[in-house]
Amino acid sequence: MKKMRIVFVFLVTCSLLFSCNSSDRTPDVSGIKVELSTMRFEQELFKLDSANFTTTLDQLIAKYPNFGENYLSTILNADPKWPADSTAGYVLGFINAYKPVNDTAQKIFKDFTPYEKEIKEGLQFVRHYFPAYKDRKLLITYIGPLDGYGDALSDDAIIIGLQHHLGKGFSLYRSALVQETYPEYISNRFEPDYISVNCMKNIINDLYPEKAEDKPLVQQMVEKGKRLYILSRLLPRKEEYKLIGYTDEQLKAVYEHEVAVWDLFVQNNFLQTIDANIIKNYIGEGPKTQELGEGSPGNIGSFAGWQIVKKFMGKNPEYTLQKLMETDAELIFQQAKYKP
Repeated sequence: MKKMRIVFVFLVTCSLLFSCNSSDRTPDVSGIKVELSTMRFEQELFKLDSANFTTTLDQLIAKYPNFGENYLSTILNADPKWPADSTAGYVLGFINAYKPVNDTAQKIFKDFTPYEKEIKEGLQFVRHYFPAYKDRKLLITYIGPLDGYGDALSDDAIIIGLQHHLGKGFSLYRSALVQETYPEYISNRFEPDYISVNCMKNIINDLYPEKAEDKPLVQQMVEKGKRLYILSRLLPRKEEYKLIGYTDEQLKAVYEHEVAVWDLFVQNNFLQTIDANIIKNYIGEGPKTQELGEGSPGNIGSFAGWQIVKKFMGKNPEYTLQKLMETDAELIFQQAKYKP
């Protein structure tokens, strides 16, 4: 079986100046041809004939030659060594248990066209900025365990786990099982509007796989900022707070206190630290930034890195996104001369 290569996102208006991510520099990509077909795997799975389930399940898996087998083994954790009847019984048990989840998903995503359209436009921007990148022509939706995988890429498809987009108020997101994997500050982003964000993040990570490197904090901040900058170019109509995963109010507050955010790094001499225990407090997912108070967002270092990259790109408008990613992070920091 061909193993699915997963690029997975675990998983919010700012002031008028930053209320959206549109820009006069946004190119017209309407003429770029992108082929994308949506297949609703979960609709077919949950409608299978239970009286003849083993046969109908085999037929469905054959219809999705790459995704189907990986859905069983990677997403549902069914053992490939099980007999067909055992696998069928296991999947049928999942279907019965997850019927309420699927029912909710079918109400919310009865028409998936708006999300397909947004993803397709994102792919047009990908083609514009990264013309050599391999297109995925399939978009597959599915329902999986709430505490498992969400949105992913395979070699031939964009894959959307609808169970992670049912709205932050969905009651099962507050269960202990889900909260152990996806605490509230993450599950608050389990909204339909994050489908395109997660898709484009996965594509950026596919283009430029992240590497664990022992670099100073400021360089890691800039590297995160590069990715956010590219994300903003691929989704130019998406609000900034959704790109970074803050709430609307949090991003407003961060911009209003941008000087204090920067001073946190400068006054504590954190910028050049290589102490992993310090770095983890400011880069990546987190419920808050301790020094900035209870209502503050985490991942504040990525926000600062994003502002550094914006400043740098403002001074270097001829830079392509490829050149940005290839440019040394320390050089970007030095040349940006960022000071809010």
